[in-house]
Amino acid sequence: MSGFISSISESDINNLCDEMLKNNRINSEDYKRFEVKRGLRNSDGTGVMTGLTRVCSVEGYYIDDGERVPKHGRLIYRGINMSDIVEGCKAENRFGFEEVAWLLLFGDLPTKGQLDAFTRVLAQARELPDEFIEDLIMKAPSRNIMNKVASAVLGLYTFDENPDDTSVKNVLRQSIQLIAQIPTIMSYAYQVKRRAFDHKSMYIHQNKLENTMAESILRSIRSDKKFTDEEAKILDASMMIHAEHGGGNNSTFTTRCVSSTGADTYSAIAAGIGSLKGPRHGGANIKVHEMVRDIKAHVKNPTDEGQLADYLVKMLNRQAGDGSGLIYGMGHAVYTLSDPRAVLLKQDAEKYAEKYGFTEDFIIRDTIERIAPELFCKHKGIKKKMCANVDMYSGLIYSMLGIPEELFTPLFMSARIAGWSAHRIEEIISGGKIMRPAYKNVSLPRKFVPIGERIDNHSAPSEYIPSEER
Repeated sequence: MSGFISSISESDINNLCDEMLKNNRINSEDYKRFEVKRGLRNSDGTGVMTGLTRVCSVEGYYIDDGERVPKHGRLIYRGINMSDIVEGCKAENRFGFEEVAWLLLFGDLPTKGQLDAFTRVLAQARELPDEFIEDLIMKAPSRNIMNKVASAVLGLYTFDENPDDTSVKNVLRQSIQLIAQIPTIMSYAYQVKRRAFDHKSMYIHQNKLENTMAESILRSIRSDKKFTDEEAKILDASMMIHAEHGGGNNSTFTTRCVSSTGADTYSAIAAGIGSLKGPRHGGANIKVHEMVRDIKAHVKNPTDEGQLADYLVKMLNRQAGDGSGLIYGMGHAVYTLSDPRAVLLKQDAEKYAEKYGFTEDFIIRDTIERIAPELFCKHKGIKKKMCANVDMYSGLIYSMLGIPEELFTPLFMSARIAGWSAHRIEEIISGGKIMRPAYKNVSLPRKFVPIGERIDNHSAPSEYIPSEER
């Protein structure tokens, strides 16, 4: 295929692309004509109801007399306010991600004995199969950590003696292993990427069973293996916040969709990873980071509200930034007045920004959060309530911890695997039907034309014309 592309002239490629655009573009009026809910969204922007769940609730508005009324957001894990869980663990000065993972999987908060045992099991399960690291990661490095983790997760299928058994007991075993192993795979993929593509030293550290998940991650990505208790608990809080976000978010829905086919756990989780990678989903934390970097490079005083507002207007008009017309980190499909995840992350960012040398970065994000809604309304005509989302501050937290940009989305993934696993189990137990939404075909009927009678609108590449005919 690459030989075919390289042998075609630039003009022929452009012509072929024009044909593809013409033959694949759907008239926007047809969506209204056939009452199609694009992106599985209702006309008011709410999500189409496609399933039921007991795992999580995402709340950002209420309906009053058919009208959507904004309210402050709430994220509920198994009936418990996520913010209460995070604040409760902070108040007791202890780690909480393992507790959240238990809650999502089993539906109840663990006792101390259950939590201690579960934490030990996860620590032991971090170890990867013999030869796995060398054969599936080191021998095939990738520039993108998400892609490498996805392929490695699929590779784990071959190391599982019972990979296709979708009984609850077996899927639970696989889920616990993946919750433990994905952060390990992420760390190895990062180290190999450093050596192969960044031409930097690769450092691999042995797993310490006494480390929590957050401690293990920081230890594995730092050359000196050192971290403070404060740093580990900041990361732990972020992982609790990112662990789950309802069945309707794209990656969880993808995981449930694949699970509904009866596919194995590795295929379902790898699909979720592929979804999360996208810049409109988990990859948005990197887009915020890039946006702030661009602002600092082009605004003389980025902490000045007026100068920053002028540049944001240019971004909205596609005259600055990446040309998308977007202000990343603002707006959400459900949350209106506030995103509870952003609220918690902002609290940590504000608390530690000066200590870790990120005061300017925090001020820029805080200012964007305050002024962007009015700018959207004035310059885009968007009048709906808009708040900062989780991506506005998550990358800042990671930067404060010295975590490299290429690990921002993989860290999101390392936490979200807990939610994906809970939803996969629920889909297996309660789903029952393969997901099969409908698509309306709007192409016009045509007759088959014999190959000798077809009109070629573009010249064939000379390299593909036999020499005797040239």
